[in-house]
Amino acid sequence: MKKFVYIVTDRNRTSMHVGMSSDLIKTLDFYKQMPNLFFDSGQQLTRLVYFEEFKTEAQALGRFKTISRFTRMQKERLVRSCNPDWIDLTIGLDFENILLERNTTNQVKLSFSSLS
Repeated sequence: MKKFVYIVTDRNRTSMHVGMSSDLIKTLDFYKQMPNLFFDSGQQLTRLVYFEEFKTEAQALGRFKTISRFTRMQKERLVRSCNPDWIDLTIGLDFENILLERNTTNQVKLSFSSLS
């Protein structure tokens, strides 16, 4: 089962939160449904700016502990290393999830002879 280590932030990048989850989409939905649970309304953690995927929980937990001890500057460098514009990565996850759930039996199958 996959495990994810992620960093979420608010729209102004004033707060950053490191977390670990087995279902990243469900976790992000939780953050959006409960915006004031951790911080006030001005600091809604709704933007996924970084994540890593691991095969085992032990690997993810080790990385989670490492990133959690990072200073803010180190976390920012980590995010910028793969997401320099701090784009919300949730959109890509939603799109990937839609593609995975799509039923491939409804697609039209063409033979190679009909393509020429």
